[in-house]
Formats: sequence, C-alpha cells, structure tokens
Amino acid sequence: MDGLGRIMANLATFPSNLSYFRRPMSQQHTERVIGTFEGETPGPLIIVIAALHGNEPAGVRALEMVFDALEHERRDKPNFQFRGKLVGLIGNLQAFLTRQRFVERDLNRMWTADLMAEIKGTKPEDLAAENREAQHLFECINAENQSSTSETTVFLDLHTTSAEGGIFTIPTDEGESLLLAKHLGAPVIVGLQASIPGTLLGFATEGGFSLNLQPSTLNAICVAFEAGQHESPHAAIRSAIAIVRCLRAMESISQTDVVDFEKNLTLPSLTSIPPVVRFRYAHNIKEADEFKMRPGYANFQPIVQGEHLADDVHGPVLSPDKGLILMPLYQAKGSDGFFIVQ
Repeated sequence: MDGLGRIMANLATFPSNLSYFRRPMSQQHTERVIGTFEGETPGPLIIVIAALHGNEPAGVRALEMVFDALEHERRDKPNFQFRGKLVGLIGNLQAFLTRQRFVERDLNRMWTADLMAEIKGTKPEDLAAENREAQHLFECINAENQSSTSETTVFLDLHTTSAEGGIFTIPTDEGESLLLAKHLGAPVIVGLQASIPGTLLGFATEGGFSLNLQPSTLNAICVAFEAGQHESPHAAIRSAIAIVRCLRAMESISQTDVVDFEKNLTLPSLTSIPPVVRFRYAHNIKEADEFKMRPGYANFQPIVQGEHLADDVHGPVLSPDKGLILMPLYQAKGSDGFFIVQ
C-alpha cells in the first residue's frame, strides 16, 4: 500500500469515528512542531500551518497523515526522492489545546512588523496569550528560514469554516501564489487576502520572517486552504490532499508518489462553483455590534442585493450587492460577519 493509500485506509473509519478529536489532550499534540520531513535533494522549504485558529483541528490531523504517508513511502519505495523540507506547525497552540478560536484575540489578525518588533525579546511570561503565541511561532518560522538554503519558501495555511461548503483557496497575489492555489483543486478566491488585515500570510508575503524584521529577500509563495466545516470529518482528508498537491506542484515529490486518492478530491458540491471568483465585499464586525447571522446560509450560496442576511444592534444587515456569500459567521468569536464574492 502506498502513502496516499495508507492515508485513505486511516480515513476509512474517520467519518464514523471521531476518536482522534475525543482523545484526552495528553494524547494529542502539546508541542508546536507537528513534524518535519527532509530530503537529501535541494528543494523548497514548505511550511504548513494548522490550527492558527484553535477550533480548526482538521489541518493537524491532515499533517499527521501526510507525515505518516511520506515515512512509509520512503521506507517502502526504493526510488522515492523528496526535494527540500516540509515543516508542520500548530499556529495557536494554547487555543488548540482548549478548542477555542483564540484565547484573547485573533492570532490571524495581528501580524504586523510593529507588533513583532514590540514582542521581540520580551519574556514569554510577560506577554498576553496570543502575543506569546505569535512570538514563538515567529521564532519557529524564522529559524527554519534562516537554516534553509532554498531560495523559495512556501506557506500553506490550513483552515476550516463555521458554515457548510467552505472549500476554497486564497492566494496572496495573482502571480506564483495564484498558480499554486490553482493546483490545490478547489475554487480560488482572488483579492480576498488583501481585504483582511494582519494575517500571517500577508506578513510572510511582505518578507516579515527575518531576524532583523527587515524585508526579506526570500521568495515567499503563500496560499490559504479552506477545507470545509470545522467538525466535518472530510475536512482532514481535503487538507491532506491539499498538502500533497502542494508538494507535487513545488516538485518536492513526483507525480507518481503518494497517488492513491486523487479521484476523491473533486466533490459533487463543487461542480457548480466557478474555478476562480473575485472578492467584492467584507462585512467587518465588533463585539459591541452583537452581530447574528440569520440561519441557513452556506458558503457559495447565491444572494441578491438587499437580502436580509443578519441582524445587529442597528437593525437588519442587508446585502450591499449580489453574488455568492462566503464564510457567514456561525461561531461565537470572529471579526468577519461574512464576505461576498462574484
């Protein structure tokens, strides 16, 4: 059985048995580094980040499966050759261990050079929860960048959504990032990344991961992958496929390595969604707004201008445009009520 076949075997009972998520925390990851896999042949540094929001565990499970598949491929396939290095990290470890989106503030909305300069060198015990997470995550990523001899660093950020049907990719630009996003096999949302301030991928794209906090000369290719609803057992396999497709696209592995479940990537629910759509609107919210999404909305559901989408302290929240709704908020924490794409 090859590597992706092994992942499929591992997942065969996963939809009906969520035991991984029910294990005591002592049996799950309590360290930031999920794993590393390095070849003897030069290639890109690929950093995959899971659980940047702590209530999104599917990416952690996916990385476990991919590392397991690669280890078996190396053991069982004499001509297997890996190029470069794969690193898997938990983004917000404190929030992941307690299964909440964040402890005090959204870790994926605070990545700025000013904040990194402020927390650099501060004792961890003197930092607030997410500042401490950002400091340690920065140090981990920076150490990998500094030790790498590759001219290319790839960041793949794995996420899930609170609503159904959220399977898509978000490139940070319309160059190499867009090309990589198209390889992952899900609809691509162009322009969305720029509408969300303080993301880790935005920081990486601007060259933020360097020792002196000055713009880096590293060629960073950054893509976010949304694998579906938080608790969906299929989100882990979608994330695992995205990781493998990224490895293939960057030529870390060949097209004949870990090949078994390619046919499982395209789901019927994706067939009516355009392969590339463009961001049009973001509805930002604050806690004081008491925002409440109306029930029943799913990702990529068509909406019309003026449609009553939600309510807040000011009254009904109406859609400012027609299009497809994206990431309607159905969880307690978050600063984005919904997005519209066309």
